[in-house]
Amino acid sequence: MNFKELRELVAALDQTDVAELTLKNAEFELTLRKPSALKPDVVVSHPASHPTPSVPVALAPPVTAEAVAPALTAPSPEPAPPSAPAVDPSLVEITSPMVGTFYRSPAPDEAAFVEAGDRIQLGQTVCIIEAMKLMNELEAEVSGEIVDILVENAEPIEFGQPLMRVRPSK
Repeated sequence: MNFKELRELVAALDQTDVAELTLKNAEFELTLRKPSALKPDVVVSHPASHPTPSVPVALAPPVTAEAVAPALTAPSPEPAPPSAPAVDPSLVEITSPMVGTFYRSPAPDEAAFVEAGDRIQLGQTVCIIEAMKLMNELEAEVSGEIVDILVENAEPIEFGQPLMRVRPSK
């Protein structure tokens, strides 16, 4: 793995919810962790054949019975799950095939590929997703009418995230 590939991997990991990633092969072992993934109660162990690196470890303050007692005596009610707005089951979602940045138009000064209410054809470009400095055109997998555009221009997106809803042609 060269430095450019490592840098691209770090950038891709930074755009996801993944807190830790470990890659192993015959030549090396690489573990990437986001700062939010470090917790005070983390225990790191190393095989006896490897020297133990000096790593600063934050310790949690001791827990006392007085601190635990209120939590044991007064359980808090669980919040009700938020109800999602009803979505028409006949609509087809166009989802992101990758992590990246969503763009509605080919350039900042150009018109959007599609707007809500537009009719689209199978294979028509509906947006661009930038991933690792590459611009990837996303083509419609269904013909029909754009009902909703769910993402704002230049917004970061996740793999599988719904981008648009389409009412398919009959």
